[in-house]
Amino acid sequence: MHNDIEMARIASAIGEPSRARMLCCLLDGRARTSTELAMIAEVSPSTASVHLNRLKAERLVKLFVQGKHRYYSLEGAQVAAALESLLMVAGASGPNSAPGFTPTTPEPLRQARTCYDHMAGAVAVALHHRLRQSGWIKPAYDSTGALNATSLGKSALASLGIDVDAAQSLRRRFAYDCLDWSERKPHIGGALGAALLELALKKKWVQRELDSRALDITRLGRRELAARFEIHV
Repeated sequence: MHNDIEMARIASAIGEPSRARMLCCLLDGRARTSTELAMIAEVSPSTASVHLNRLKAERLVKLFVQGKHRYYSLEGAQVAAALESLLMVAGASGPNSAPGFTPTTPEPLRQARTCYDHMAGAVAVALHHRLRQSGWIKPAYDSTGALNATSLGKSALASLGIDVDAAQSLRRRFAYDCLDWSERKPHIGGALGAALLELALKKKWVQRELDSRALDITRLGRRELAARFEIHV
């Protein structure tokens, strides 16, 4: 009965120029810190925090806490679709009109590296996307960012040599969205992430570099990633 009031409240949250700039910036799917969003919105850090609290309260953005760092991203695809529609109505060119994200991570670390006991970097982010897209894993739809293996995923992962039941029996989270600090998109953490890294090392798809977290993608690894996951490195 009060849909008009609810719509007006959301429109008010989006309609403030600084908040609108923050939301448009997040349309590229990458998470950003409040400091980065404050610079984009051209407001002070304290003002940015107020704006982000408002957007979070209206479920337009969500917060990822990664160690000491706090990142914000759009709440989901529905919010992104609404923003893109508003940009079209406004005559804008869409998400490409938003300020782009420019990573400053050295290229070897950005492509592939270790994140504790699992793989991170552009390749790991692409792998997360492919496993989600292929229906091997799916979100648990809770506040922890947990991921579950589907029946299709269990069979497919087993064919690669990963025992999902054994990974699930460990006293740790099976899989979750671990926000990648160079790509600002999630890669796979948890027991599954560790198993995927172990598999890649065992099959010599990647090799550890001495005195560095960087992982070198081998020629065999490039072929296998392209053939199995359509990931081209």
